[in-house]
This record gives sequence, C-alpha cells and structure tokens, in this order.
Amino acid sequence: MATNSEAVPNVEDEAFEPPTYDEAFPALKAEVREPTPITDDFTWQPKFLNRSKCTQVFTVPLEERRFKEMKETQFGEESEQAKICKEIMNKTDVSIEISLAKDQSLTVVIHGKAQDVIKARREVLTRLQTQANIQIKIPREHHRFLLGKSGKKLQDLELATATKIYLPRADENSDIVRIVGTKDGIDKARHEIQIISDEQAKLAFERLPVPKVFHPFVCGPNNSNIKQLMEETGAKINVPPPSVMKDEIVVSGEKEGVMKCKATIMQICEEKRRKCQTVSVEVRKSQHKYIIGPRGAGIAEILANCGVSVEVPALDSSSETITLRGEQDKLGPALTMVYSKANSVVFADVVAPSWLHRFIIGKKGANIRNITEEYTKVHIEFTDGQDKITVEGPPEEVDLAVKALESVVKDLKSRMDFAEVLIDQRFHKHIIGKNGSNITRIKNETGVAIRIPNDSEHSKVIRIEGDPAGVVQAKKELQEMAQRMENEKTKDIIIEQRFHKSIIGAKGEKIREIRDRFNQVQITFPDPGKKSDVVTLRGPKNDVDKAFKYMQKMHEELIESNHQAQVHIFKGFHKNIIGKGGANIRKIRDETDTRIDLPSEISDSDVITITGKKANVEQAKVKIELIQKELANIKEITIEIPHKLHNSIIGAKGRLIRAIMDECGGVIIRFPSEGSTSDKVTIRGPKDDVESAKKQLQELTSEKQMSSFTNEIKAKAQYHKFLIGRGGANIRKVRESTGARIIFPANNDPDQETIVVVGTQDSVNKATKELEALINNLDNIVEIDTNVDPKHHRYFVARRGEVLRQIADEYGGVTVSFPRSGVKSDKVIIKGAKDCVEGAKKKIQDIVADLDAQVTVECIIIQQHHRTVMGASGYNIKEITKNFEVGIKFPDKPTANGAAKPAEAGADEEPLVNGDSGSTDGDGEKTNKKDIIIITGKPENCQQAKDALLALVPITEEMPIPFDFHRFIIGQKGRDVRKMMQDYNVNISIPPMEEKSDIVRISGPKTNVERAKAGLMEKVEQLEKEREDRELQSFELTVEVDPMHHPKIIGRKGLVVKKIREDHGCRIQFPEKGDENQNVITIVGYEDKTHLAKEDILKIVKELEDMVTIEVRVDHRIHPRIIGFKGRAVRKVMDDYQVDIRFPRPEDGDPDIVTITGMDDNVYECQDHLLNLQEEFLQDVIDQEYIKQLQRPPSKQDGDNRGGPPDQRGFVVKDAPWDKTPDTASTEEFPAFGAVVAPKSSHAWGPLKRKN
Repeated sequence: MATNSEAVPNVEDEAFEPPTYDEAFPALKAEVREPTPITDDFTWQPKFLNRSKCTQVFTVPLEERRFKEMKETQFGEESEQAKICKEIMNKTDVSIEISLAKDQSLTVVIHGKAQDVIKARREVLTRLQTQANIQIKIPREHHRFLLGKSGKKLQDLELATATKIYLPRADENSDIVRIVGTKDGIDKARHEIQIISDEQAKLAFERLPVPKVFHPFVCGPNNSNIKQLMEETGAKINVPPPSVMKDEIVVSGEKEGVMKCKATIMQICEEKRRKCQTVSVEVRKSQHKYIIGPRGAGIAEILANCGVSVEVPALDSSSETITLRGEQDKLGPALTMVYSKANSVVFADVVAPSWLHRFIIGKKGANIRNITEEYTKVHIEFTDGQDKITVEGPPEEVDLAVKALESVVKDLKSRMDFAEVLIDQRFHKHIIGKNGSNITRIKNETGVAIRIPNDSEHSKVIRIEGDPAGVVQAKKELQEMAQRMENEKTKDIIIEQRFHKSIIGAKGEKIREIRDRFNQVQITFPDPGKKSDVVTLRGPKNDVDKAFKYMQKMHEELIESNHQAQVHIFKGFHKNIIGKGGANIRKIRDETDTRIDLPSEISDSDVITITGKKANVEQAKVKIELIQKELANIKEITIEIPHKLHNSIIGAKGRLIRAIMDECGGVIIRFPSEGSTSDKVTIRGPKDDVESAKKQLQELTSEKQMSSFTNEIKAKAQYHKFLIGRGGANIRKVRESTGARIIFPANNDPDQETIVVVGTQDSVNKATKELEALINNLDNIVEIDTNVDPKHHRYFVARRGEVLRQIADEYGGVTVSFPRSGVKSDKVIIKGAKDCVEGAKKKIQDIVADLDAQVTVECIIIQQHHRTVMGASGYNIKEITKNFEVGIKFPDKPTANGAAKPAEAGADEEPLVNGDSGSTDGDGEKTNKKDIIIITGKPENCQQAKDALLALVPITEEMPIPFDFHRFIIGQKGRDVRKMMQDYNVNISIPPMEEKSDIVRISGPKTNVERAKAGLMEKVEQLEKEREDRELQSFELTVEVDPMHHPKIIGRKGLVVKKIREDHGCRIQFPEKGDENQNVITIVGYEDKTHLAKEDILKIVKELEDMVTIEVRVDHRIHPRIIGFKGRAVRKVMDDYQVDIRFPRPEDGDPDIVTITGMDDNVYECQDHLLNLQEEFLQDVIDQEYIKQLQRPPSKQDGDNRGGPPDQRGFVVKDAPWDKTPDTASTEEFPAFGAVVAPKSSHAWGPLKRKN
C-alpha cells in the first residue's frame, strides 16, 4: 500500500469514461480585448420581399349594372356601390376606384397584389354586375378532374373567370354542371371546362389482374422492365409495394400506350405462370436481412443474375421459410446464391463481466480501437447489464476478434477485483466530501475506482473496482466513514439576529474560518426575512459540541461589546465634543474603548450614540455630558400638561413645538409616547431657556384649555336647514354674536341630530342658549292659511310639486296644502314651526306677486329655424329660461289638411294650415301663427330673452377658399370639418368636387358664423404655409450606386439608412425589384439636405469599394463552434477584425466555403484566425465522432435477439448539468436570501485527471 505522500496509479486511467460535459462541449477561447461597439454594416443582410403589384381595369356595361340609378346623397354619406367596394377593399387588401362614363357604364380600377386583385375582381363582378347562369353536360367521371386536389383547381378556375361553378353532389346521379356569373365569365369558364373534359376523354385507365408472386418478373431487377415500358409508351404504371398484398397492377395514360403496356405485362404474367416452379428452404430468421441486402439489393442481384424471384417472409412473421420462384434450370444457381449471402455474416459471444466493459473499451476507446482497426469488417457491441460482448462480421475476422477480446478479458480478470458497500444515501455527499476531497484521497491512496450512484437512482450500493488489495482497503475506509456519520447530531444555538452579519463577516470570511476550524460541522443561518435567532449546527457529535461552545462564547463577547446608549447633547455643543481635529472625541474613544457616532451637520437630530461594553459606554456617556455641563448651565424640569392637549400643542407635523424650541435657544422638549395617558412633559437645556420654554408651554396650555370647551345640542335633522338659514345667514349671526364655532353633522355621519358647539366656556354657553331658543320655536307647530288665486295653483303643483318641495326644504319641512282639483277655493294651508311657517308664507306671496307681474311677448322667427334655435335636446331654450327666469312656448306642429280638430263652443278655433288667416303685425303685414314664439315673464326679462332668441336665428355667409384646400379642410372621412362644425356650432357646406368651386357656405348664429370664418381663415393660412414647405421639400436628387452596396447602405434592420434620413430629414428611395435602373438611389427633401445625404451615401460606398473579399475553406463540422450560441462568437470575431463573415447556405454547392469581406489586412488576419480555430476544433470533432460510433448499436437488430436488448442510451455525456439532481436541503447549493456562504468550486467531483 502507498503512503500518504505517495499516490498509487489509479485504475481509472485505464478505463473508458464517457466524455465529460466540458469535453463534449468545449468553450471557445475568449480573448480579453477592449469592448468594441457592434457595427451593423457587416451583420445585416436585407431580405427583399416580393412587392410586385398589378392593376386591372374593366368595365360593367349599363345594361349589366346591378345599381343603375345614382341617387343623390348628402355630404358625408356613401352610396351602396361605394359601401360594397369599401367592404371588398377591407376583405382583400386592395384599392378600388369606380367611375361613371358618359354612356353610364361603370369603370372599375383595382390595384394590389396579383392574387388579391383576382379575388377582388371576382367579388366586384359578383356584387355590382347582374348575374346569368347556364348548364352544360360533362361526363360524371370527369368531375374529379374539374375539382382537382382538395378542390384547388375549381377554386382557381372560379377566380380566373369571376364565376361560380356548381358540380352535382356525390349522391346525385347527374352530369349537369351549372355556371353562374357574367356573360364573359361564363363563356370563359365553359371553354376551360370543355377543354379539361376533352383531355380526359382521350385518356385510358386499366387495372390488370396480376398475382403478387409475378410482380418481381413484371418489374424486373431494380424496376428496369417497368421503367423501359413507361419510357416507350409514356404511360404510368403503378405496382403495389411489397408490403401491400394486392394481386393487381394499375396502368393509366394515353389509350394507345396503355394498351401496349397491358399486352406486355399480361404476356410476361402468362409466360411465368407456365414456366415457373418453386423451391422452399429454411434459413434462420437472423440471416434473412443478409439475403435481402440493403434496400433489397441482394434479392435484386439474384433476380438479375438468375432470373429467380426470392420471397422472404415479413419481419413480424415467425416463419423462417424462404421461397424461390423461377424456371427449373435456374433454381439451382439461385439457391447457391441464397445460402452464400445467408452465411456471409456470423455472430459470436465473448463472456465478460459487465463491470469490466469500460476497461475493455479503454481510455477514450483506445483498447477497442486497436481491435476494430485491425479487423475492419467486425462490429463489436457492448450491452449494459449483460455479462457478454457480441461480435458480428465475416467468419474469419470474427474468430480472430473473439480471441483478442478473450485475451484482454483474461488479463483484466487476473489483476482486478470489485466489491460493493451498502451505505445510506444521505451519507453519500459526506463521503464525497467538499469538492470531492474525501473520495479523491481514498482513490489516490488505494488506486481503485469508486462509483457512487446519483441521487436520482435512490441506491445505497457504492461499487469499488481495481486492484484486489486496494479494493479491500477502500471498502474498509468507506465502512468506517459510514459508521462515524451514523453518530452525527444536530444542535441549535440562539444568537441574536443583529450579530449574524458580524459572525459571517465581509464576503463570508469569518464564517469560512469557523467552518475550516470545524470542517465536519455544517453551520446554517436562518433567512434574514424570518427574523429568527436560531443557528443550526450539524455533524459528528464531538465536533458539534466544540463548535457550539466556540460560537456561544463568540455570541457572549458580541453582546458584551455591543451595548448601546444614547445621549442628547445640544447641537451647538457637538463641535466641542469633537474637539479640534477630532481630539476630544478620539480621546474619549481611546480611553473607553467605545464607538461614538454623531449625527451629520445637516441632520436636525441631537442624539449621540455610544456602542461598546456596558461599563465603557456609561463611562463615555458621563464624559460627554460633563463636557456639555462645563460649557453651559444645563437644567432639566418636568411640567404637567393634560394629555388630551398634547397633539394640539405639538401642532401639525410638530411645527408648533419646534418653533418654541427654536425660539428658546434649542431646548429639548419631550412629550410622552403616542397613546400614553401620562401628563408629564420634560424640558432640558440652559436655565434661562428652560424657564422661557416652560412659561410659553403653560400659557399655550391655558389658552388651549379656554378655547377648547365643547357642548352638544340635539335637534331634528329637518330643523338644521332652518337653523343654518339661507346662505348660512342664521348660523352666521349666532357665531358673530357669541364667537363660538358651531359644527353640524355631515351627510355621512351616523348621528344626524347632534350639533357641536366649540369655543370658550362663555361663548359656548351663549351660543347654546340662542340655538335652544331657535329649536324651541321650531318645535312650536302652528297652522296658518293664505290666499292664492286659483289661476296660479298649477304653477305650484306642476312638475310633481317641485316648487312646494323647494319651499319645504328651505323652511324646516313645512307642509303646504293646496285645494284639490275641481274645488273652487283660493285658500292654501301652511303647517309647521312658527318661524318656518311665516317664512314659507312670505315666500308663497312673493311668488304670487311675480306671477301677477308677468307679461307675454311674441317673438317672430320663421318656423324652419325653430329647430336650430332650440339646439340639441332643447339646450339653448333651457339656458335662456334658466338665465332670464321666463317661460318660452313654441307653436305646435301644423295639422295636415283635412285632419279633424276638436273645438268647444265659444272657443277660439285654431286655423288649419291651408287657409291659415294668420295675424297682422304693426306694419299691416300678415304673420303666420306657426312663426310666433310666446315668451312669458317679467317685462325686462322677456325682452332680454327675446333678444337672446333672435341672436340664435341662423344666417348663411359665403367664404372663398381655394379648391385645392377643400380636401384638407374636410379631412379623413369628413373628420376635420365635422369637428369645426361641432366647435363653432355651425353648418359648413363645401361644394362637390365636380363643381370645382371655391365658395364655401357657413350657416348658423351670427356670432358663431364669425368665429367659424376666423377659424377657416386661420386654417387656410396654415395650409398655404404647408404648401410652400412641401414645394421646398420636393427637391429630388439621384445618385448611382452599385446594387451590391445597397444592403450595406440600408444596414441591419435599416438602421444605417434610417440614421441618414433622420440626420437630414430626407426620403431615400431604393429601386424595387424589377425596376429598369437598379443602380439609382433617389433622395427627396430640402435641396441642401439632399446634397448632405448624398455625401453620406458616397462616403459609405467609398469605404465599401476599398474592401476585399476572399474565400477560405473551413470544415463545415466546426462551423457551429465558430458561430457560437446565437452567433455571439462569430460576432466577436467580426468585431475584433472589423470584417464581415458569411457562412454557406444549405443550397450552396460547397458547404466548407466561408466568405470574408473587409479591409485588406483585416481580411487576411481573420483568415489566419479561422484556420487556427479549425486546427483547434477539428481533432475534437473527429475523436467525438469515433467514440459516438463505438457506442452506437448495430444498424440492424438481430432477429432472434442474439445480441440482447439494444442499448438505447444514445450519446452519453458525463457530469452534464441535466444529470445532477439538486440537493434542496443543502444550504450551499440553495443558500437563504441574504445569507453568506463559502463559495463552491466550479470543478465537478470526479476521478483525478492526470497529465501524461
């Protein structure tokens, strides 16, 4: 056995290991360089879209138009034809323009993508042109050719002819095809259908009854007979595949060719039926595949050489019988070829324990590669879990390979052994140790391989393989470790959370020292968010106890050294505490061994915090207070202030108390904490200042006590309005006479009857007496009456008694009763509180007086303007009646001629519309009754209301506006002109386009019309300026640039050309695909800006022309590594060398050619770099492909399962991230938020790697 200082050669160095994740996916070597801004000039390749569009123009004659009458529509309305076109445009994404010719035919112009234009044309013709229909007879068997695959052919035909074609359903025994559409479309559709039917009439279709066993003779070797027949006749021959058991062959095509194929095939079939015989032989199922050969090549070879068909049973059949069918003299040679092919490959098994397989394969497949390179036709298969190795190949090479493998197995068995140890899975990570330290030590000392199962396997078995003596020693050590770990314990220690950060230390340095000292103990701190003081220790019992004592002692020391105290020192003395150059504060810190923290100069706080051991803190506090006492005569007193007054004395946000402290030299005044019922207030500071503050506080307290006397009065909620009075007159009078504040309950207060009186005691008492007197008066219910002329009764009770409700609300809820309808009385009864009743009575009498003083005034406005004068929903009339307190009545609508009109005897008859006698105005002219508006109210108010009505009468004025500006005034779909009409409350009439008139008419009230004219004039001036600016911006400049440079000028996602456009405010137009001049770029904008943009483009072109392009051959297998994840690696190379690198596309001929474009020196430097990367990566790719080939199972499965179940693992990578099951209980892998833990090594545990 080796000593601790000497490492034993490890058996792992001989064994095959799957490639690690880092070996299988190596990282690209990154060079540390200054970050270079990414330029889009070399990375963006524009993708030109096919933007081809077309335009179709067609005419719908008058006699075929569906909508023949063009109805006049009002401004902003759309015709039915326009609505249909708009719907089609939205549906097909094209633009449609329609116009009428002199002969009233309809011309339609459709512009858009070709396919969309065809669809739109069909829709337009279907909906705007009258439809005809015809019926034609087409043989039923031809209908499927009209439909095409999935009905595609019929859809294309309908689109091309703008018709609808109806075929009979499958269950209908009919051959009638109906076509609906325009006359021209029907003719075109009928012609196309007839052509398809005629073509199908010339074709033939035959289903030949040929037995399946004769299909190989008909087809010939590799289908040579069939191919020759199809070339000679042009017919199509369909032979069922071998897996389909059908005794038929289908021939289709021209009749002549089909007949010729039929004769030839049936002749072959009859000949073979007469001459063929069969021979059956038994061949092992596993050898059938060698007779068939790759893609049936073996059977085709026998058929070609001997003219014999070989029938092999299906793979899912258990039969081993192979049948040979052919002429008698040819069966013998064919049988010989069958046996020769069946025995061309043999299998052999080599017995080898499965745990030895990886040692037989060798490091990186070295051992097995030696055998396979010597015997190239042999395939060797290792299967997990089976103690054998399968060898497949030619007999002579299989025997030699078996001997070589047996020799390797014998050698390994002589010098290797294995053992298995059962250890609880929860101890596995402790056996491995931190970063694999424990397991690596054992392997180095014993030279064995130790395989510990993954957590996902849930296995307790640890396997040891290697030298027998080393296996025994390693097994003993593992068992001892497991026994020790079973004695582990867990213990909690209480450490105040505020000390956790101190114990952990900066970046975890202190906790790392503790863990190194007790390396077998796991220390877990709680999540800072949990506010927990419990720290958990886990590990071997003795180590846990030692760590517990150590951390407990550390906690005690922290408690002792972190005692805190606060001392209040006047802000002005802080500089004296610090001393010159910090001498005083430094001296106190050194003498007391404490930490002293002072507030910043800009802070209002006067608190100095002292931290350290308790005795030292108290000593430092005394020293600091002593300095303050030496500087000033400090005094501290306590006074009593009722706690209910504390908040009012402190003031909003402490403003009042801060003002007192500042005024008294910065004394400190401390009130009890919020919620306390203590009345004691402490004042501390210089003696004189303390006395001054005390005096101010006592005066303020007395004032507050005097002015804070309150009293409550109960009054019914309906009395509150009367107590307050109109506009608050009553309550204001009480406040002014007493000086008290009276608070009524808010609407959402639960107690609606309590009134609070606040103020001095005298003022509160006076106000209370006055309010109680008012309430007593209100409680004194009386009933009085007053006389109101019956003609005015209707005014009070109209609109559901609105006027009476207002009186009741205003006067304490009084009740006002008018006589019932039909009773001739003028007596009105008022009931309620005495003062309220008198107030209500006076209010009623005032209203009656106003009604008696009312007059009636007539306002004559032509009836056609009444609707405009009223406004939307009568808004204008409501405003006038409200503002002038008048009533306005418009005349009733006129009655139609001959309509019945009820009338009472003696009543004035309402004249009818026809023969309306009207009335006569002052000038003797007749005025029609329907034009008279009646205004009722006070004389002065009626006149003002009449003037307001007349001002609303609309007028019409004309305004000249250039015709070219009309469309801008109207706006999109009339939006702008509608907004102007709403803003100015006018009607704006713009002449139709065909009139080409400049006159715009504005109708509405005079003031609104004037405002609208001013708004239109302002809009015209703005449009004039915009037109001048557009003319300046329409300067056009062209520059010729080779089309190959256009993508670079555009830049990635158009960023380059976008920047030029934004910098110079120009439009830059590149030629579209198919344009005649592909090298012309057009720049449109201000003249000086276009020249600047041209200079920028030419500058880019010059840079591009100075570049060179070379091609370099780089193996396509390493292209992905050069490109990197999402192209990051290749972008870094392009940035480093300032070049553009293009990799080949799938359709390119040579997949290894990489194109590099850039400046001369940069291109060749980049070429050298790519070739260096190729040398670096290519060998890894070759090695991985070889290892992958070794692990791949045989290409074909053994029929009798001789090789056992196939290995389905595929490509195996060791230590990959997806193979690792996370240990959620580990605080190292999943540390708590805010906790600091020792960093883990990025190197995954595994066998020690040695360098040769």
